Amino acid sequence: MSMERLEHSELWRVRTFELDSNGHVNNAVYLNYAEHVATEHAEALGYGREWSERLGVAWAVREHQIVYHRPAGYRELLRLTTRIQGMSGVRATRYTEIRRESDGELLAEVTTQWVCIRASDQRPTRIPAELVKGYARDIAAGEDG
Repeated sequence: MSMERLEHSELWRVRTFELDSNGHVNNAVYLNYAEHVATEHAEALGYGREWSERLGVAWAVREHQIVYHRPAGYRELLRLTTRIQGMSGVRATRYTEIRRESDGELLAEVTTQWVCIRASDQRPTRIPAELVKGYARDIAAGEDG
């Protein structure tokens, strides 16, 4: 992991079935976007499904906090950007911004607290040391540079 890899961005085109009765992206769908980009980020870093299965761990959401700023509509292109904010013990925190790509307008902000769990019994367990060390190293590198 490097400092720039603490952040991950993807483009997402709004689909018909993501809309509510007002023609806007349904509020709950923004949470799906935050979980999707977090999962893609973990995969890109090499800490995705295969890594988790090998170590016998998984991730579960403990809490989402979301602030809605503006609605998004059908076929709009959105930029989903997630950043790892913290990692300690059994918990990791991510911040995700959802912006309209055409004008950069901030549509929603999501802060998610994830809990590392043992796959065998779904109980919280410490985040594997290699992930915590990589995160700490990247933070330190960012402070030096």
